[in-house]
Amino acid sequence: MSAPVSHFAPLARLLHWLMALMIVSMLFIGAGMAASVSERHVWLLNLHKPLGIAILLLVVVRLFVRFSTRQPPLPADLPAVQVLAAKMSHVLLYALMFTLPLVGWAMISAAGDPVMLSQSLQLPALLPANAKTFAFLRTAHTYLAYLLFFTVLLHVAAALFHAWVRRDGVLNSMLRGKD
Repeated sequence: MSAPVSHFAPLARLLHWLMALMIVSMLFIGAGMAASVSERHVWLLNLHKPLGIAILLLVVVRLFVRFSTRQPPLPADLPAVQVLAAKMSHVLLYALMFTLPLVGWAMISAAGDPVMLSQSLQLPALLPANAKTFAFLRTAHTYLAYLLFFTVLLHVAAALFHAWVRRDGVLNSMLRGKD
C-alpha cells in the first residue's frame, strides 16, 4: 500500500479555486440580480446563466477528479464530531454545487424562457412552462443559494481555524503542492 498523500492533486486544487471564484461571483451576481430592476438586471442574468452551467459541468469534472485521485487524510487528532462535520459539509457543498444550477435551469424553463448560454447556444427546457412550478423553483433556488452562502462561510471559517488555530496543514494541502 502506498503512503498517504499530503496535498491535493494539482487538478483538484485548480478546480477547487476556480470554482470557489465562480461560486462567490455567482452569489454576488445573484444578489445583484435580486436587488436590481434596472437594465443591469438583464446584464447580470446573462452572466448568471452561463456561469451556472459552467459550474454544473465543472462539478461533474470535479467529482470525477475527487473519486479518481487520493486526498490527504484529516489530522489523526481531529475530534470525531469535526471529522463528521467536515465530511458532511463537503457532501452538502457538492450537492449544492450540482443542484443549484439544475434548479436554476429548471426554473428558467418553467418560466417559459429560453436558456441561452450565448446568442446562438440554447439549452433544451428541463420542464414545460408553468407559473406555479416557476414560483416554487424560484423560492427553492433562493433558499438553496442562501444555504450555499452560509455553507461557504463555514467552509472558509473551518479552513482558517485549521490554518490559524490548529496549524495542522489542512489549508496548506489545498493551497499548494508538496513543499
